[in-house]
Amino acid sequence: MSTLTRFLGDSPLRVIVKLAVVSLIVGFVMSAFHWTPWDVLYTLRDTALHIWDMGFAALDNFLGYILLGAVIVVPAFLILRLLNFRR
Repeated sequence: MSTLTRFLGDSPLRVIVKLAVVSLIVGFVMSAFHWTPWDVLYTLRDTALHIWDMGFAALDNFLGYILLGAVIVVPAFLILRLLNFRR
């Protein structure tokens, strides 16, 4: 078994035929939905940007929750420490 056949998983001619058949099917489906390769790339880019933005929005919410809780927790902590310090 040659290195190329081992790398491709089958003989080069069979791999080319398989890729041609799959490419034909994918091309037909994309044509039916009026998709172009650019549409797919733009959708992938927009999805990545949306996930990126959601990550920072989640971080912003997380920090907001910490600050909101700290408004109550820190003064309560200081009051309790002051009360225990007098004893």
